[in-house]
Amino acid sequence: MITVVHNEAEHRYEAVVDGLQSVCEYEIVDDRIVITHTLVPPELRGRGIAEQLVRAALDAARAAGRKVVPACSYVAVFIQRHREYQDLLA
Repeated sequence: MITVVHNEAEHRYEAVVDGLQSVCEYEIVDDRIVITHTLVPPELRGRGIAEQLVRAALDAARAAGRKVVPACSYVAVFIQRHREYQDLLA
């Protein structure tokens, strides 16, 4: 089980796995959330961590009534592949 924490002060979602931190960073611009960067250390890739971070960010955007700008290529592809989030696109 991976625990995702919203670090509002740093504008990112975080998960620590095996002592290594993964993040999904964002900025708030007007009424939109611009997801700027998703980073998972190479040794943790392939474990679904980025997906869980991005889902947390997208679910929070939906709950807050915000549209999403996927400035991060991973997030853009994720939304393209997961139709349930396409309505969030700004």
